[in-house]
Amino acid sequence: MGAPLLEHDRKASEVWKCLASVTDPELDEAVTELGFIEHVTVDDNDGVDIVFRLPTYWCSANFAFLMADDMRKAVSSLPWVREARPRLRDHMVAEEINRGVREGKPFGEALKDFAPGGSLDELREKFHRKAFERRQEFMILALRGVGFEDPAICRMDLRSFDDIDFDAEEVARQKARYRQILAERDLGALPGDRAFVTYEGRPIRPHEMTPYLQRLRGVRINMEFNSALCRGLLAARNGEPDVDKAGGASRASCAACGSGCAGQSVALPVVSAEKHSIVPS
Repeated sequence: MGAPLLEHDRKASEVWKCLASVTDPELDEAVTELGFIEHVTVDDNDGVDIVFRLPTYWCSANFAFLMADDMRKAVSSLPWVREARPRLRDHMVAEEINRGVREGKPFGEALKDFAPGGSLDELREKFHRKAFERRQEFMILALRGVGFEDPAICRMDLRSFDDIDFDAEEVARQKARYRQILAERDLGALPGDRAFVTYEGRPIRPHEMTPYLQRLRGVRINMEFNSALCRGLLAARNGEPDVDKAGGASRASCAACGSGCAGQSVALPVVSAEKHSIVPS
């Protein structure tokens, strides 16, 4: 195998590794694990094309935009990448999302004819909280599973937490993800900082642990249900005709209602707590 081909494979592998850090904002699962990425191409000028497809033609535009923008940012962080070009396909507003991300526009400007006045900051914060709580619940339950009692968990600092070795590969992976999101919240800066606090940074008291975990369980169940739904929809969709290639369905019919609204300047559906529960804006 020639050196140029080896170099190309190395670069493609680095791109996939970056994409594995990008999550579906509601599910807190990697877009690569969910099967959203169809293929990655690195050209001779170190431009990177990323083609992805979501579970349905009418998946939430704000989620789609977030993922496309996060892909662009993640891959652009590689020092050799000259341009990262995510391309959403087979989606009711793929053209607007692709152009907006390519031109560096905010969501509200990129989709002003479809979702006017929209900022995604609040949405990012909402799903960052859900990701934090899901990862935290996983680690608390893992600690309980190896014999730690609630008072010990509540007073555990990061030094002690980091010293714990988990044999299970998935627990070790989730431990690293929890530490990452703690750092993102500036909640885990020092070894003596508490390992388990609320999203706002408040200590969790032992007598609060049971109701606290009950609430986190609800967050997890919601996310797991939506994950299973997404995977099922994507699996079913992959057996359907490809809108981009088959030519049997036009962009003017989004399939959500059959009214041809995707070709008009109308407000997009606003997603409620569940990704596929769609309510009119």
